[in-house]
Amino acid sequence: MDSKQTVRRLAFWSIIIAFGVMGLKYFAYHITGSVALYSDALESVVNVIAAAAAFWAIRVSQKPADRGHPYGHHKAEYFSAVLEGVLIVLAALLILREVWSAWQTPTLIEQPWEGLAVNALAAVVNCGWALILIRAGRRHKSPALLADGQHIMTDVVTSLGVIAGLVGAVLTGWTILDPLLAVIVALNILWQGWHVIGSSLNGLMDMAVDSQEHLRIRDIISNNSKGALEVHDLKTRIAGRAVFIEFHLVVDADMSVGESHVICDRIEEALKADIPGVRITIHVEPDDEAKLPLGTSAVPFA
Repeated sequence: MDSKQTVRRLAFWSIIIAFGVMGLKYFAYHITGSVALYSDALESVVNVIAAAAAFWAIRVSQKPADRGHPYGHHKAEYFSAVLEGVLIVLAALLILREVWSAWQTPTLIEQPWEGLAVNALAAVVNCGWALILIRAGRRHKSPALLADGQHIMTDVVTSLGVIAGLVGAVLTGWTILDPLLAVIVALNILWQGWHVIGSSLNGLMDMAVDSQEHLRIRDIISNNSKGALEVHDLKTRIAGRAVFIEFHLVVDADMSVGESHVICDRIEEALKADIPGVRITIHVEPDDEAKLPLGTSAVPFA
């Protein structure tokens, strides 16, 4: 199974699992009446919507380039991640509204141990699935899968905190701990939503690869530029799973088009072998366009 099929399959199963976890958490809330468990269940509704949005975005992003989108549809996944961030913030606001009501009229939690056991089961399922999505998102360079996995992992941390706090509330009889935990859940969700939105906006703004990856690209180009005189103006940008690379390649003014093309092909093949899904643009220039003193055996970068 190729990378695209793997990403689509995981995105589809994310919807199914999100529905299952949501059902477990709402059942835990139903039998306990806990506002903290309600807040945890409400975040699961966001998980379902986010999983569906991620599945749609991944399918769109994998469409081939066309006349209207000559560079492809890779950035569709970032829109899904931004939507997920907005939904997370909305869920936090709804939780705070519910907390206000519970704060005014605190009530005892019914069937606490049964509800906590059901919620713990949902947390275990979520944790396993989040780890799978995060690893797959990084391996296949899928912002939508990665954002979904990170959000679910935050949900796991939230659930563990809620479970621990409610155990304390049941043992001590302090009913105020229930809405207090819900407030902590809401603040944690707000932080996660801001993080998801911020990282997605960076992708929409054509963020470059990190410095370590930039140096690795430079090394690949240098090691495969035999016959060229200089490389300068190296630029990169990330769009979903695709990495775009462009630079200027300085060659001897007397070199033929065919000879310079051989050098370009060699560099492109090396980059494609090391960076799946890379898109490369090379602008060939004569030696009078060099930015550094020439004459060294290695290909210098300007």
